[in-house]
Amino acid sequence: MNAITQTIPTLNEGEKLAFSITLPDGKTIHTILLPGDEEVASWDAGMAWAKEKGGDLPDRAEQALLYKYMPEEFQEDWYWSNTQHAGDSGNAWCQSFDYGYQHYINKSAELRVRAVRRITTI
Repeated sequence: MNAITQTIPTLNEGEKLAFSITLPDGKTIHTILLPGDEEVASWDAGMAWAKEKGGDLPDRAEQALLYKYMPEEFQEDWYWSNTQHAGDSGNAWCQSFDYGYQHYINKSAELRVRAVRRITTI
């Protein structure tokens, strides 16, 4: 059996390693939760906010994992993901950190945001 050696990325102040996923090709994606969250006026504003923080909004799968493993890092509220609805570009997906639901809503809705950054290692 071959052992896989994983290198944990260096974290900046206030960051937390959320999880790491090793892909079949051997690459590992580390998802790092950035400090702070905010309520924003729209999905576009949330995407811009995350970029200003040096990150991105989590995608739907990442939000589900964050809800499962790090719910204490979020307010019991709805948070935007970076994922637009495939069938309607006016909507995007969001995650409830109160009850765990995921749903899509009009991008003009006022929701909370929390940024992540991702590092891929070989």
